[in-house]
Amino acid sequence: MISTGIFTGYYPFDIDETIRRIKKDGFSCVQLDVSFKDCDAAKEYLTKEKANLIRDKFRDANLPIVAISAYTNLIHHDPKKKKANLNYIKMIMERALDLGCPYVASETGTKNLESDWVWDEANETELAYEETAEAIAEIVKFGKEVGATYIVENYVNNVIGSIEQLQRLFSDINMPNLKLICDPTNYFTEELMHDIDGQLQRIFHALSDKMVIAHAKDIKFAEDFGVKQADIDADESHVFRGSGAVELPAPGLGCLNYDLYLKLLAKYHPNIPLIIEHLDEGDIPRAKKFVDGVLKRQGV
Repeated sequence: MISTGIFTGYYPFDIDETIRRIKKDGFSCVQLDVSFKDCDAAKEYLTKEKANLIRDKFRDANLPIVAISAYTNLIHHDPKKKKANLNYIKMIMERALDLGCPYVASETGTKNLESDWVWDEANETELAYEETAEAIAEIVKFGKEVGATYIVENYVNNVIGSIEQLQRLFSDINMPNLKLICDPTNYFTEELMHDIDGQLQRIFHALSDKMVIAHAKDIKFAEDFGVKQADIDADESHVFRGSGAVELPAPGLGCLNYDLYLKLLAKYHPNIPLIIEHLDEGDIPRAKKFVDGVLKRQGV
């Protein structure tokens, strides 16, 4: 049976209050953002003792941590910032097992000068791919040393976005601790929005064996081509709602065929955790009810 979870980062509180609210909202697992009001790994070094404390609090609450967020631009145009970003994800990987989960998640990055989530023409060059693959190989090799697995989250506006680009990445970096987040919304360009079911089938046919966790958000045609952001107290990765022709709202607020998505997900991964995202705290009950309703309708 597929379990329903949420990113901890949608709760802008300290660790204890975040856990209390996640339990109240009825979730059974979490993707951990180490960005609580009383502990923020982006601002302070995460010690082994602090990581163990966080792990044990979630264990006591019976809320398994199924992945750890370390979202950062791996190919930032500023060399100093790029180095800092790589050091950050390595620090999270070094603490992954202390936090109770080997899976560490990040996007791949973009050469855009304004945002880590916006397309840039340089992204489609061979040079950008090679730089991205080199950075990911470095991360994966480090992860092997410390017992962590890098789970890549592709996105069409980053260097690694399409099915074919992911297949090339997994071929070039053939290591067991490189895996994939299943999030079909991240593959949709304007053209592919006209073939949603076909694209869902293609994603699972090509990449299902790489998937270890899944995400739940939605897709719809954007009213404008600018960057869409929510006005919430959260990290940049949780504020972002899409860029260009495709908007990425909360699950149930777009046109993704959720029945087909979750049917395919259950076919290939019947016990995978499904993490809800792209919402504000007030929308959490509706989004969870929607996702749980589809899961029940599909009998998974």
